[in-house]
Amino acid sequence: MNLEMSDDEFDDLVQSAVDSIPQSAIDMMDNVIFFIEDEYEPLPGEPKNTEILGLYEGVALTERDLGWASGALPDRITIFKNPTLRACETREDVIREVRVTVMHEVAHHFGIDDDKLHDLGWG
Repeated sequence: MNLEMSDDEFDDLVQSAVDSIPQSAIDMMDNVIFFIEDEYEPLPGEPKNTEILGLYEGVALTERDLGWASGALPDRITIFKNPTLRACETREDVIREVRVTVMHEVAHHFGIDDDKLHDLGWG
């Protein structure tokens, strides 16, 4: 059985997770915006049934050089509603998973890779 949640309620959970990012981290973030999408569209070569809960697209802070900012589009962090709901059994699970996913994707903005995130419990 799939858990159901309105777009507004899910948006509020994502906003709460973003609001829980420590101010010191917010102050260091640069040129990044958050999106919420219903579904992840697998890239060419990925299995059609690929499900992810979040995606960071951009140039991590650790990879930027002096010429980076010239014309750079904002980095994107996307949280995917329906895969998150399918991965969870309760509203409390969704709250936890959204927070973990937001923090995971923000960590990628700071240049932290998946292996390190799994070691830290944010995998």
